[in-house]
Amino acid sequence: MASAHDVAAYITQKRGEMSAMKLQKLVYYSQAWHLVWEEKRLFADRVEAWANGPVVPSLYREHRGQFKVKDWPCGDASKLSKEQVESIDAVLKFYGPKPAHYLSELTHSEAPWCDARTGLPPSARSSREITPAAMAEFYGSL
Repeated sequence: MASAHDVAAYITQKRGEMSAMKLQKLVYYSQAWHLVWEEKRLFADRVEAWANGPVVPSLYREHRGQFKVKDWPCGDASKLSKEQVESIDAVLKFYGPKPAHYLSELTHSEAPWCDARTGLPPSARSSREITPAAMAEFYGSL
């Protein structure tokens, strides 16, 4: 199975420099839609419901303190299968042109993030997981 780092490497190769927040959201949507289209996880890394939206902590540890990300040397895009690349490309086509703030706001309006943060104040720190099941259920219903 690919890792979130492999997905991030592919996204930065395809889209170039972007904010770390936008990269996080594109990786999240890649996981969510791959779950719907292929009925399996794109990567095993945990996704958490942070105050600014979904975050993959294993990615965050690498880009912490950086506003912009130009490439992702921690991952290997060649590890992705044809089906995985097709899912990511579809996500990039739809979500890629949108600004990071828009993607963050969008995730804030969707059930997987909202449900994982139930009972928390808006800016509260959280390590609650956004489960693959929650993603598959919500995005599969769209």
